[in-house]
Amino acid sequence: MSLRLGDIAPDFEQDSSAGTLRFHEWLGDSWGVLFSHPADFTPVCTTELGFTAKLKDEFSNRGVKAIALSVDPVDSHHKWIEDINETQNTVVNFPILADADRKVSDLYDLIHPNANDTLTVRSLFVIDPNKKIRLTITYPASTGRNFHEILRVIDSLQLTDNYKVATPANWQDGDEVVIVPSLKDEDEIKQRFPKGYRAVKPYLRLTPQPNR
Repeated sequence: MSLRLGDIAPDFEQDSSAGTLRFHEWLGDSWGVLFSHPADFTPVCTTELGFTAKLKDEFSNRGVKAIALSVDPVDSHHKWIEDINETQNTVVNFPILADADRKVSDLYDLIHPNANDTLTVRSLFVIDPNKKIRLTITYPASTGRNFHEILRVIDSLQLTDNYKVATPANWQDGDEVVIVPSLKDEDEIKQRFPKGYRAVKPYLRLTPQPNR
């Protein structure tokens, strides 16, 4: 069965490039980004892992831990990491799970027979500190992931978890946000949004972004 938004991300214990880890324990109170790769030494994924390493500070500022997965064994991962560091001018600073037994792939439904019946698809999960899945994206093998979009979604999730707002199309951190339609009481609105709001329509009320 495929995982849905709001489901608890399955826990597991698995070997990785950083040693054996238990997923929920490793996450602790952090947000997590778990993303899978078809195999080691694949060109698109080499660029993705390198770019993720370069985003270390961006992830840290948001309280996010990154972890990758490939079906190849740990010794292959270490050789691949050398290539990533060399070609992407970075240092891989997060674990790569070694899912040779497909245990994690089965838990997260990463084997899609219509795409390939042996290799994992290129899926990504954003997981919150309560271990709930908050975002899932699956990319075709030919298209590299947009990690700026991943950061944008995490910014939105962290903001909207704390305020009664939603983020509109193409929202970026600092843009106006939408007051949720369920919030009707004007006194509460004034208290929550002291900068006021503009009503484009009764159901579409825009307000300056609260401080994150």
